[in-house]
Amino acid sequence: MTRGFVLRQVVGAALTANALRPLPGAPASVATFMSGWLTAELAPQLAVLTAVDAGQHLVRHGVKDTSTRVGLGLAAASVAGLGAVIGTGRGAGAVAERALEEELGPDYGAEAGGITRVGRPVWRQLSNPFRIRNEDVVRVRNLDYAPGGRRYRLDVYHRRDMPAGAPILLQIHGGGWVIGNKDQQGLPLMQEMASRGWVCVAINYPLAPRSKWPAHLIAAKRALAWLREHATEYGGDPEFVAVTGGSAGGHLASMVALTAGDSTLQPGFEEADTSVQACVPHYGVYDIAGDTGLEAVRQRRPLMRLVLGRSARYPDDYRAASPLARIHPDAPPFFVIHGRSDSLIPVAEARAFVGALREVSQRPVAYAELPGAQHAFDVFPSFRSIGVVQAVGRFLDWARQMPEPEQESVAERAELGDAGGR
Repeated sequence: MTRGFVLRQVVGAALTANALRPLPGAPASVATFMSGWLTAELAPQLAVLTAVDAGQHLVRHGVKDTSTRVGLGLAAASVAGLGAVIGTGRGAGAVAERALEEELGPDYGAEAGGITRVGRPVWRQLSNPFRIRNEDVVRVRNLDYAPGGRRYRLDVYHRRDMPAGAPILLQIHGGGWVIGNKDQQGLPLMQEMASRGWVCVAINYPLAPRSKWPAHLIAAKRALAWLREHATEYGGDPEFVAVTGGSAGGHLASMVALTAGDSTLQPGFEEADTSVQACVPHYGVYDIAGDTGLEAVRQRRPLMRLVLGRSARYPDDYRAASPLARIHPDAPPFFVIHGRSDSLIPVAEARAFVGALREVSQRPVAYAELPGAQHAFDVFPSFRSIGVVQAVGRFLDWARQMPEPEQESVAERAELGDAGGR
């Protein structure tokens, strides 16, 4: 019994240490990410379980030997460490809010007509973090946005009363361009924004290696074109679409935002309006060609060969798929979010992208670098993800209420396109 107790505490202490300071190095990156992510975002639950385990062992067996004292010491250290993790997670919302105030101004909410918080109480979300639902939100499943089966389907989330003229949020899942689906990511944010009256849409897209780049991006643009045609059926306003996503989804969201109107990426629907009015990439991939010089980007090249195909030419085709190389002055407002402890995509990559985008873009570029946050920190509700979701909601509400003065409507852009074609 004592041996099992000590072993549990050794494992718990190791997980806590990794959450506090992830192990460096590519060979351990996936294991470091998985253990650090779950430990950090489930820290309150793990702290309670550790304390209960230690308390029960102490009551039943007392302190009879050195191994028990070691186990109790490890349990105490784990609980203390998890407390530090919880504290860092609770501060993520404030970090994100400071990022918005620094870029948009301290009064950005008031200037946009007032931005309010909505959503379920924190305790209800944390009590069962894997039940991501809201009674006020309706989900319409598996709508075809293009021919091709389940990889070309989307889900629509809207408030039960379906208010008309609602802004739209397009969510693109991650998974390294090779796995994942629309049911797995972005749910806390979509539930939050749908409860605020937004229409949220999560899409599938074709995956590598069966589908080669740019099929992933073309599919996302097809979904966007579908939204512009059908959003009103669900209360959506085609005049305002924001895009978001995490990891590979953050890459695709950024590419959607930076390649509006590129006819080479819209085969068969060249005239469709694929512009977006705001972009919120989470822990995204921004450098495909290695222009940042980061070692982690170089190590990612075998995966990119799988995604782009063996016929892709380096560096030209890689650079064409890189948000870092697609930056231009007319980019929409961005709110880039990245975890400082991300083991899969280095935070330096996000810093480089934000720096380059700020040098060129005429629109605001907010950047929140979250202490202690691993990759995929926002997949389910936690202290960290709840705070960040609220901040993202305020940014999106600001973007919706503060459009660019010279921003053209969808109809105006279509008329200009027709005139150009003539």
